Amino acid sequence: MSSPHTPKQNHLLAALPEADYARLVPDLELIPMPLGWAVYESGGRMSYLYFPTTSIVSLLYVMESGASAEIAVTGNDGLVGISLFMGGESTLSRAVVQSAGNGYRLKATALKREFSTGGHLQHLALRYTQALMTQMAQTAVCNRHHALDQQLCRWLLLSLDRMENSELVMTQELIANMLGVRREGVTEAAGKLQKDGVIQYSRGHISILSRAKLEARVCECYAVVKKEYDRLLPYKLII
Repeated sequence: MSSPHTPKQNHLLAALPEADYARLVPDLELIPMPLGWAVYESGGRMSYLYFPTTSIVSLLYVMESGASAEIAVTGNDGLVGISLFMGGESTLSRAVVQSAGNGYRLKATALKREFSTGGHLQHLALRYTQALMTQMAQTAVCNRHHALDQQLCRWLLLSLDRMENSELVMTQELIANMLGVRREGVTEAAGKLQKDGVIQYSRGHISILSRAKLEARVCECYAVVKKEYDRLLPYKLII
């Protein structure tokens, strides 16, 4: 049997002191987050803040031509919809579920009420935003300077860190869209990883066979991002 859903499957919510968590729980709504669902669109007005639990969400920037590339990924480590508390209430990026699962959403009115107290949720959300900005900056550098093989390893490790298991449902075409490259390049890179026993890929299912081999192949960008997340969001911290 699968474990029951709880908001504390999201690390930010789990890090809240019990009083803050108890105050927030009545306003948290459990929702399914299916593969490919657009949590929000570029330029759209946001009404909810989302806390993924078993799902993973990609933040994408979409060009006028329709081409897109992932600028960051979030899951049970954080939240989706930072524009709601940063003042903009909309953004030029697009958020799409890359790995199906569940999450909780919080109405903008409840979020603003909580932020008006200047409490622990605000503190954690702002620290998470700084970590997310680091990931965005490092992704831009990685896409410019590192080989596609290394980019794919970084992407797989970031996804793996936010998954309950080591299997990802994702076609090569979707991965290519995330990385902003041609599908043929992803096919070649994934083929190398499979040949060397790092992953197993079949009909849109990717199984990670060796995390150690992934970490041995990845560029420095993964470690930079992970170190900053661990520094800013030690989820056991006493706030």
